[in-house]
Amino acid sequence: MANTLTDLIPDLYAALDKVSREMVGFIPAVGRNSGAERAAVGELVRVPVTGAGNVEDINPSMSVPEPTDQTVDNVAIEITKARTAEFGFVGEEQLGLNNGPGYLSVQGGMIAQAMRKLVNEVERDVAGTYVAASRAYGTPGANPFQSLDDTAQVRKILADNGSPMMDLNMVIDTTAGAQMRTLTNLTKANEANDATLLRQGVLLDVHGFAIRESAQVINATAGTGAGYQVNGATAVEGSTVINLDTGSGEIKAGDVITFAGDSNKYVVTAGISGPGDITIAKPGLLQDAPDGAAVTVESSATMNMAFDREAIQLVTRAPALPQEGDSALDRTTITDPLSGLSFEVSIYGGYRKIRYELALAWGQKVIKPEHTALLLG
Repeated sequence: MANTLTDLIPDLYAALDKVSREMVGFIPAVGRNSGAERAAVGELVRVPVTGAGNVEDINPSMSVPEPTDQTVDNVAIEITKARTAEFGFVGEEQLGLNNGPGYLSVQGGMIAQAMRKLVNEVERDVAGTYVAASRAYGTPGANPFQSLDDTAQVRKILADNGSPMMDLNMVIDTTAGAQMRTLTNLTKANEANDATLLRQGVLLDVHGFAIRESAQVINATAGTGAGYQVNGATAVEGSTVINLDTGSGEIKAGDVITFAGDSNKYVVTAGISGPGDITIAKPGLLQDAPDGAAVTVESSATMNMAFDREAIQLVTRAPALPQEGDSALDRTTITDPLSGLSFEVSIYGGYRKIRYELALAWGQKVIKPEHTALLLG
Protein backbone atom coordinates (compact mmCIF):
# COMPACT_ATOMS: atom_id res chain seq x y z
CA MET A 1 0.00 0.00 0.00
CA ALA A 2 3.05 2.28 -0.01
CA ASN A 3 1.94 4.26 -3.08
CA THR A 4 -1.78 4.43 -2.29
CA LEU A 5 -1.88 8.06 -1.21
CA THR A 6 1.02 9.21 -3.35
CA ASP A 7 -0.87 8.10 -6.44
CA LEU A 8 -4.00 9.89 -5.21
CA ILE A 9 -2.43 13.36 -4.93
CA PRO A 10 -2.89 14.42 -8.60
CA ASP A 11 -6.59 13.47 -8.42
CA LEU A 12 -6.92 15.37 -5.15
CA TYR A 13 -5.53 18.62 -6.50
CA ALA A 14 -7.70 18.32 -9.58
CA ALA A 15 -10.71 17.92 -7.27
CA LEU A 16 -9.71 21.01 -5.25
CA ASP A 17 -10.24 23.13 -8.35
CA LYS A 18 -13.84 21.94 -8.64
CA VAL A 19 -15.07 21.99 -5.04
CA SER A 20 -16.84 25.14 -3.82
CA ARG A 21 -14.66 27.02 -1.34
CA GLU A 22 -15.46 29.88 1.02
CA MET A 23 -13.23 32.96 1.15
CA VAL A 24 -10.18 32.47 3.37
CA GLY A 25 -8.54 35.68 4.57
CA PHE A 26 -7.26 35.22 8.12
CA ILE A 27 -5.07 32.13 7.68
CA PRO A 28 -2.83 33.63 4.95
CA ALA A 29 -2.59 36.94 6.87
CA VAL A 30 -1.41 35.83 10.31
CA GLY A 31 1.95 34.61 11.59
CA ARG A 32 2.32 30.88 11.06
CA ASN A 33 4.18 28.29 13.12
CA SER A 34 3.77 25.01 11.25
CA GLY A 35 6.31 22.55 12.58
CA ALA A 36 6.91 19.04 11.31
CA GLU A 37 6.55 17.57 14.79
CA ARG A 38 3.31 16.18 16.18
CA ALA A 39 1.32 17.77 18.99
CA ALA A 40 -1.44 16.78 21.38
CA VAL A 41 -4.38 18.84 22.61
CA GLY A 42 -3.25 20.91 25.60
CA GLU A 43 0.39 21.02 24.50
CA LEU A 44 2.05 24.45 24.59
CA VAL A 45 4.11 25.97 21.80
CA ARG A 46 6.18 28.97 22.86
CA VAL A 47 6.69 31.98 20.60
CA PRO A 48 9.52 34.40 21.56
CA VAL A 49 8.61 38.03 22.25
CA THR A 50 11.43 40.57 22.44
CA GLY A 51 11.15 43.30 25.07
CA ALA A 52 12.01 46.98 24.83
CA GLY A 53 15.61 47.91 24.08
CA ASN A 54 18.04 49.48 26.55
CA VAL A 55 19.14 53.11 26.12
CA GLU A 56 21.89 54.82 28.14
CA ASP A 57 24.12 57.88 28.06
CA ILE A 58 27.39 57.67 26.14
CA ASN A 59 30.37 57.77 28.52
CA PRO A 60 33.72 57.73 26.69
CA SER A 61 36.10 55.14 28.10
CA MET A 62 39.19 53.16 27.12
CA SER A 63 37.25 49.95 27.81
CA VAL A 64 34.09 48.69 26.14
CA PRO A 65 31.11 48.94 28.53
CA GLU A 66 29.48 45.68 29.56
CA PRO A 67 26.16 45.20 27.72
CA THR A 68 23.05 45.26 29.84
CA ASP A 69 21.28 41.95 30.22
CA GLN A 70 17.99 41.68 28.39
CA THR A 71 15.21 39.19 28.83
CA VAL A 72 13.58 37.65 25.79
CA ASP A 73 10.08 36.72 26.91
CA ASN A 74 7.74 34.26 25.29
CA VAL A 75 4.05 33.67 24.83
CA ALA A 76 2.65 30.16 25.20
CA ILE A 77 0.12 29.15 22.56
CA GLU A 78 -1.95 26.12 23.45
CA ILE A 79 -2.92 23.48 20.93
CA THR A 80 -6.66 23.60 21.57
CA LYS A 81 -7.98 21.30 18.87
CA ALA A 82 -7.02 18.08 17.13
CA ARG A 83 -9.67 17.39 14.50
CA THR A 84 -10.22 14.98 11.68
CA ALA A 85 -12.57 15.01 8.72
CA GLU A 86 -13.27 11.45 7.57
CA PHE A 87 -15.19 9.27 5.14
CA GLY A 88 -15.15 5.64 4.06
CA PHE A 89 -16.06 3.20 1.31
CA VAL A 90 -16.94 -0.47 1.13
CA GLY A 91 -15.84 -2.60 -1.79
CA GLU A 92 -19.27 -2.69 -3.42
CA GLU A 93 -19.45 1.13 -3.42
CA GLN A 94 -16.07 1.39 -5.11
CA LEU A 95 -17.14 -1.12 -7.74
CA GLY A 96 -20.35 0.78 -8.42
CA LEU A 97 -18.55 4.13 -8.71
CA ASN A 98 -16.16 2.71 -11.27
CA ASN A 99 -19.17 1.96 -13.45
CA GLY A 100 -20.17 5.65 -13.23
CA PRO A 101 -18.11 8.80 -12.51
CA GLY A 102 -15.07 6.83 -11.35
CA TYR A 103 -14.00 5.97 -7.81
CA LEU A 104 -10.83 8.08 -7.85
CA SER A 105 -12.74 11.21 -8.90
CA VAL A 106 -15.30 10.81 -6.12
CA GLN A 107 -12.57 9.94 -3.62
CA GLY A 108 -10.59 13.09 -4.50
CA GLY A 109 -13.71 15.24 -4.25
CA MET A 110 -14.53 13.87 -0.80
CA ILE A 111 -11.02 14.60 0.47
CA ALA A 112 -11.32 18.12 -0.97
CA GLN A 113 -14.61 18.60 0.90
CA ALA A 114 -12.96 17.32 4.09
CA MET A 115 -10.19 19.87 3.62
CA ARG A 116 -12.76 22.61 3.04
CA LYS A 117 -14.46 21.76 6.33
CA LEU A 118 -11.26 21.87 8.38
CA VAL A 119 -9.99 25.07 6.72
CA ASN A 120 -13.26 26.85 7.51
CA GLU A 121 -13.02 25.75 11.15
CA VAL A 122 -9.45 27.01 11.51
CA GLU A 123 -10.39 30.27 9.77
CA ARG A 124 -13.32 30.74 12.17
CA ASP A 125 -11.10 30.15 15.19
CA VAL A 126 -8.57 32.73 14.02
CA ALA A 127 -11.41 35.20 13.34
CA GLY A 128 -12.47 34.65 16.95
CA THR A 129 -9.29 36.31 18.20
CA TYR A 130 -11.06 39.65 17.69
CA VAL A 131 -11.83 39.49 21.43
CA ALA A 132 -8.20 40.43 22.13
CA ALA A 133 -7.94 43.44 19.79
CA SER A 134 -6.77 46.76 21.21
CA ARG A 135 -9.42 49.22 20.06
CA ALA A 136 -12.12 49.65 17.44
CA TYR A 137 -13.34 52.16 14.89
CA GLY A 138 -16.60 52.43 13.01
CA THR A 139 -20.35 52.26 13.54
CA PRO A 140 -21.93 48.93 14.56
CA GLY A 141 -24.47 47.75 12.00
CA ALA A 142 -23.30 50.18 9.30
CA ASN A 143 -21.43 48.78 6.32
CA PRO A 144 -17.95 50.33 6.22
CA PHE A 145 -16.14 51.71 3.18
CA GLN A 146 -18.56 54.43 2.27
CA SER A 147 -15.21 56.16 1.81
CA LEU A 148 -11.57 55.35 2.57
CA ASP A 149 -11.76 57.14 5.92
CA ASP A 150 -12.20 53.75 7.61
CA THR A 151 -8.80 52.36 6.63
CA ALA A 152 -7.14 55.69 7.47
CA GLN A 153 -8.64 55.75 10.98
CA VAL A 154 -7.86 52.10 11.70
CA ARG A 155 -4.31 52.66 10.52
CA LYS A 156 -4.10 55.58 12.95
CA ILE A 157 -5.04 53.25 15.83
CA LEU A 158 -2.21 50.88 14.95
CA ALA A 159 0.28 53.70 14.39
CA ASP A 160 -0.60 55.31 17.73
CA ASN A 161 -0.15 51.94 19.43
CA GLY A 162 3.36 51.59 17.98
CA SER A 163 2.58 48.72 15.62
CA PRO A 164 5.06 47.88 12.85
CA MET A 165 3.64 49.27 9.61
CA MET A 166 5.42 47.14 7.03
CA ASP A 167 3.15 44.07 6.92
CA LEU A 168 -0.36 45.23 7.78
CA ASN A 169 -3.40 43.14 6.92
CA MET A 170 -7.12 43.85 7.08
CA VAL A 171 -9.63 41.01 6.84
CA ILE A 172 -13.21 41.99 6.06
CA ASP A 173 -16.44 40.17 5.33
CA THR A 174 -17.82 39.91 1.82
CA THR A 175 -20.45 42.60 2.47
CA ALA A 176 -17.72 45.13 3.25
CA GLY A 177 -15.76 43.78 0.29
CA ALA A 178 -18.68 44.39 -2.03
CA GLN A 179 -18.98 47.96 -0.78
CA MET A 180 -15.26 48.54 -1.23
CA ARG A 181 -15.52 47.45 -4.84
CA THR A 182 -18.01 50.24 -5.49
CA LEU A 183 -15.53 52.98 -4.56
CA THR A 184 -14.78 54.67 -7.85
CA ASN A 185 -11.35 55.88 -6.74
CA LEU A 186 -10.32 52.21 -6.40
CA THR A 187 -11.94 50.86 -9.56
CA LYS A 188 -10.66 53.66 -11.79
CA ALA A 189 -7.16 52.53 -12.65
CA ASN A 190 -5.97 56.08 -13.39
CA GLU A 191 -6.90 57.21 -9.84
CA ALA A 192 -5.91 54.09 -7.93
CA ASN A 193 -2.56 53.80 -9.80
CA ASP A 194 -3.19 50.04 -9.76
CA ALA A 195 -5.33 48.03 -12.15
CA THR A 196 -5.60 44.96 -9.91
CA LEU A 197 -9.12 45.60 -8.61
CA LEU A 198 -10.44 46.76 -11.96
CA ARG A 199 -8.93 43.96 -14.01
CA GLN A 200 -9.09 40.97 -11.71
CA GLY A 201 -11.82 41.76 -9.18
CA VAL A 202 -9.51 41.20 -6.20
CA LEU A 203 -8.91 43.56 -3.31
CA LEU A 204 -5.65 45.48 -3.13
CA ASP A 205 -3.43 47.45 -0.77
CA VAL A 206 -5.15 50.49 0.73
CA HIS A 207 -3.34 52.81 3.16
CA GLY A 208 -0.71 50.13 3.68
CA PHE A 209 -3.21 47.32 4.39
CA ALA A 210 -3.36 44.16 2.32
CA ILE A 211 -7.16 43.88 2.18
CA ARG A 212 -8.45 40.30 2.29
CA GLU A 213 -11.96 38.82 2.45
CA SER A 214 -13.16 35.99 4.67
CA ALA A 215 -16.43 34.12 4.91
CA GLN A 216 -15.78 33.55 8.63
CA VAL A 217 -15.62 37.13 9.98
CA ILE A 218 -17.51 37.09 13.29
CA ASN A 219 -20.91 38.75 13.63
CA ALA A 220 -20.77 39.36 17.38
CA THR A 221 -23.81 39.81 19.60
CA ALA A 222 -23.18 42.51 22.19
CA GLY A 223 -23.70 41.96 25.90
CA THR A 224 -26.67 43.37 27.77
CA GLY A 225 -24.68 45.52 30.20
CA ALA A 226 -26.27 48.90 30.96
CA GLY A 227 -25.96 51.63 33.57
CA TYR A 228 -22.37 50.85 34.56
CA GLN A 229 -20.12 53.61 35.81
CA VAL A 230 -16.44 53.88 36.65
CA ASN A 231 -15.84 53.26 40.34
CA GLY A 232 -13.09 55.21 42.12
CA ALA A 233 -9.69 56.05 40.71
CA THR A 234 -8.99 52.79 38.88
CA ALA A 235 -9.42 54.24 35.38
CA VAL A 236 -6.25 56.26 34.83
CA GLU A 237 -4.41 56.52 31.54
CA GLY A 238 -2.79 53.18 30.70
CA SER A 239 -5.10 51.14 32.96
CA THR A 240 -6.33 47.81 31.62
CA VAL A 241 -8.30 46.69 34.70
CA ILE A 242 -11.18 49.02 35.57
CA ASN A 243 -13.74 48.64 38.34
CA LEU A 244 -17.39 49.35 37.43
CA ASP A 245 -20.37 49.73 39.73
CA THR A 246 -24.13 50.53 39.82
CA GLY A 247 -24.95 48.79 36.53
CA SER A 248 -26.48 45.45 35.60
CA GLY A 249 -26.38 42.90 32.79
CA GLU A 250 -23.43 41.24 31.09
CA ILE A 251 -20.43 42.92 29.54
CA LYS A 252 -18.83 40.12 27.52
CA ALA A 253 -15.32 39.46 26.29
CA GLY A 254 -15.21 40.99 22.82
CA ASP A 255 -17.69 43.77 23.61
CA VAL A 256 -16.68 47.23 22.43
CA ILE A 257 -17.21 49.94 25.07
CA THR A 258 -16.76 53.67 25.46
CA PHE A 259 -16.33 55.90 28.51
CA ALA A 260 -18.09 59.25 28.82
CA GLY A 261 -15.77 62.02 27.66
CA ASP A 262 -13.51 59.65 25.70
CA SER A 263 -14.19 59.03 21.99
CA ASN A 264 -11.98 55.95 21.83
CA LYS A 265 -13.65 52.55 21.54
CA TYR A 266 -12.04 49.88 23.71
CA VAL A 267 -12.32 46.09 23.43
CA VAL A 268 -13.16 44.11 26.57
CA THR A 269 -11.02 40.99 27.09
CA ALA A 270 -12.58 39.90 30.40
CA GLY A 271 -16.14 40.92 31.27
CA ILE A 272 -18.61 40.92 34.14
CA SER A 273 -22.21 39.97 34.79
CA GLY A 274 -22.60 42.47 37.65
CA PRO A 275 -20.52 45.24 39.29
CA GLY A 276 -16.84 44.33 39.33
CA ASP A 277 -13.59 44.55 37.34
CA ILE A 278 -13.45 44.47 33.56
CA THR A 279 -10.25 44.13 31.57
CA ILE A 280 -9.56 45.94 28.31
CA ALA A 281 -6.77 45.10 25.88
CA LYS A 282 -3.39 46.81 25.86
CA PRO A 283 -2.37 49.58 25.61
CA GLY A 284 -5.31 50.35 27.93
CA LEU A 285 -7.03 53.67 28.42
CA LEU A 286 -5.70 56.56 26.37
CA GLN A 287 -6.96 59.08 28.92
CA ASP A 288 -8.26 59.12 32.48
CA ALA A 289 -11.90 58.15 33.04
CA PRO A 290 -13.14 60.01 36.14
CA ASP A 291 -15.13 58.46 38.96
CA GLY A 292 -18.75 58.09 37.87
CA ALA A 293 -18.02 58.19 34.14
CA ALA A 294 -20.76 56.31 32.29
CA VAL A 295 -19.82 53.18 30.33
CA THR A 296 -21.64 52.41 27.08
CA VAL A 297 -21.63 49.00 25.42
CA GLU A 298 -21.66 49.35 21.64
CA SER A 299 -24.32 47.47 19.68
CA SER A 300 -23.82 44.11 17.98
CA ALA A 301 -21.41 44.37 15.06
CA THR A 302 -19.39 42.59 12.40
CA MET A 303 -15.81 42.32 13.65
CA ASN A 304 -13.57 43.07 10.68
CA MET A 305 -9.96 42.96 11.83
CA ALA A 306 -6.74 44.83 11.08
CA PHE A 307 -3.35 43.74 12.38
CA ASP A 308 0.36 43.39 11.89
CA ARG A 309 1.04 39.84 10.64
CA GLU A 310 3.08 38.78 13.68
CA ALA A 311 0.47 40.06 16.17
CA ILE A 312 -1.68 36.95 15.67
CA GLN A 313 -0.03 33.53 15.67
CA LEU A 314 -1.50 30.32 14.28
CA VAL A 315 0.25 27.12 15.35
CA THR A 316 -0.47 23.97 13.31
CA ARG A 317 0.85 20.45 13.73
CA ALA A 318 0.00 16.91 12.76
CA PRO A 319 -2.00 15.28 15.61
CA ALA A 320 -0.18 13.05 18.06
CA LEU A 321 0.22 9.31 17.40
CA PRO A 322 1.05 6.47 19.80
CA GLN A 323 4.79 5.82 20.05
CA GLU A 324 4.19 2.40 18.53
CA GLY A 325 2.25 3.88 15.60
CA ASP A 326 -1.31 2.96 14.69
CA SER A 327 -3.03 0.78 12.11
CA ALA A 328 -2.89 3.21 9.16
CA LEU A 329 -2.00 1.51 5.88
CA ASP A 330 -0.52 4.68 4.45
CA ARG A 331 -0.06 8.30 5.49
CA THR A 332 1.06 11.45 3.67
CA THR A 333 0.85 15.24 3.91
CA ILE A 334 -0.92 17.53 1.44
CA THR A 335 -1.07 21.33 1.36
CA ASP A 336 -4.22 23.28 0.60
CA PRO A 337 -3.34 25.82 -2.14
CA LEU A 338 -6.01 28.27 -0.95
CA SER A 339 -5.06 28.58 2.74
CA GLY A 340 -1.53 27.17 2.76
CA LEU A 341 -2.41 24.74 5.57
CA SER A 342 -0.83 21.29 5.45
CA PHE A 343 -2.96 18.31 6.45
CA GLU A 344 -2.10 14.74 7.30
CA VAL A 345 -4.03 12.27 5.12
CA SER A 346 -4.32 8.70 6.41
CA ILE A 347 -5.94 5.55 5.09
CA TYR A 348 -7.11 2.74 7.37
CA GLY A 349 -8.16 -0.72 6.24
CA GLY A 350 -10.98 -2.73 7.81
CA TYR A 351 -12.97 -5.78 6.85
CA ARG A 352 -13.98 -5.12 3.24
CA LYS A 353 -14.04 -1.44 4.08
CA ILE A 354 -11.65 1.52 3.95
CA ARG A 355 -11.50 4.77 5.96
CA TYR A 356 -9.85 8.01 4.84
CA GLU A 357 -9.22 10.96 7.11
CA LEU A 358 -7.67 14.41 7.02
CA ALA A 359 -6.27 15.54 10.35
CA LEU A 360 -4.84 18.72 11.87
CA ALA A 361 -4.02 20.02 15.35
CA TRP A 362 -3.95 23.77 15.90
CA GLY A 363 -4.09 26.70 18.29
CA GLN A 364 -4.19 30.47 17.81
CA LYS A 365 -3.51 33.53 19.93
CA VAL A 366 -3.07 37.29 19.78
CA ILE A 367 0.41 37.84 21.18
CA LYS A 368 0.50 41.62 20.61
CA PRO A 369 -2.92 43.20 21.26
CA GLU A 370 -1.47 46.65 20.63
CA HIS A 371 -0.86 45.67 17.03
CA THR A 372 -4.48 44.74 16.34
CA ALA A 373 -7.66 46.76 15.82
CA LEU A 374 -11.28 46.24 14.77
CA LEU A 375 -13.28 47.86 12.00
CA LEU A 376 -16.91 47.61 13.04
CA GLY A 377 -19.60 46.85 10.50
